[in-house]
Amino acid sequence: MTYDAATDLAEFGEERDVGYALLSDKGSKHINALGIRNEQYGEGHPGYGVALPGILFVDTSGVVRLKRAHEDYRTRPPFDELLEATRAVVEADS
Repeated sequence: MTYDAATDLAEFGEERDVGYALLSDKGSKHINALGIRNEQYGEGHPGYGVALPGILFVDTSGVVRLKRAHEDYRTRPPFDELLEATRAVVEADS
């Protein structure tokens, strides 16, 4: 999810053959609601409103079930940790 326009995201996804949905949040309404705004960029900065890099696990009902956001785009949680956390969410629903 990014504050970029949907048309820009569609072009980016097509050029790079991304293969998954890129979500536009013009105005950062959902970024703010999820508490994932990168606060290092103040109003007036080109990065103002950008989300922290991270991962959302959204269930089939559209409910965010797992959220991981990180201050540094170079730091990502280990895949095994994400897989285990996702499994725990799914198993809790069983």
